Amino acid sequence: MAYLGTIIEESLSDKSVLADMKITSTKVEPVTEEDKHQTPWIKQWTLHKVEISDEKAQAIAGKLSRLIDKEHAQAWYVDFKTDTEHYIIFLDKVFHITDRTDKAQYDEAINYGIAFGIPRHQMDVPSWRK
Repeated sequence: MAYLGTIIEESLSDKSVLADMKITSTKVEPVTEEDKHQTPWIKQWTLHKVEISDEKAQAIAGKLSRLIDKEHAQAWYVDFKTDTEHYIIFLDKVFHITDRTDKAQYDEAINYGIAFGIPRHQMDVPSWRK
């Protein structure tokens, strides 16, 4: 089963990792001053919807954790999931949620992200636990 997610190209220091996954669509969103994105150092978000094979998921998660933009790491995380599992990735830290109904696993990842500097409203995404 493939993992599905959205990767923001501007969050990566090395975009070559995108070649390791299947990009199913791409959308560009401008960043404005009123924007909730809180990334004023860039002009746009390039959002790639991706599919990652089960065989590559762990390796790609590790690679992504090393390639998140270090200068603005507090602004970024990456995630991808299946119906039963979920990877939530920060700079140098990977959470592998092995049971998407397990609140404790999510709480650990969410609390880490908030402590790391990710805005609270971006961390507890309701669809994560569905």
